[in-house]
Amino acid sequence: MGPLLGMARETSIDGDAMAESLRTRLLRARFNLFPAYRGTGGRITYIRKDFREVRVKIPLNWRTRNYVGTTFGGSLYGAVDPIYMVMLIQNLGPDFVVWDKSASIRFRKPGRTTLYGHFLLKDGELDAIRGILASQPSTDRTYIIEVTDEQGAVHAVVEKKIHVRPTS
Repeated sequence: MGPLLGMARETSIDGDAMAESLRTRLLRARFNLFPAYRGTGGRITYIRKDFREVRVKIPLNWRTRNYVGTTFGGSLYGAVDPIYMVMLIQNLGPDFVVWDKSASIRFRKPGRTTLYGHFLLKDGELDAIRGILASQPSTDRTYIIEVTDEQGAVHAVVEKKIHVRPTS
């Protein structure tokens, strides 16, 4: 991957190679510099140009290390917390209100290396939301994020419930 504003071209989980756009690179830079997000120690490394895929990295360093030398749970959660909400806001647009409703985190094993989060809005998800909202005033969607190490071992599982409703 390129530098902070450099061109990143990665292969998505569904096999499509899709570069970041200037817009998503700038959003990534803003996120990574925003004090509340920067304080988590996590860094967004990739935002697909259609905002349907995001990758986050949480390095183990002096800012993210807890008292016993493993990744601080607050850093894990904070680094993944806003991502699905922002993805839905970007994809659904101004005609919808999107809010985090609830979350839980389950720690599976201590993080002793850099950890990663991967976020993907699957094909049909946005159409499903719009379809539900055509006949209901709101919907709650649940998303699961597995925080893994480089080998794919799961260190934490975060469940996010996100509330969506039309603005009118």
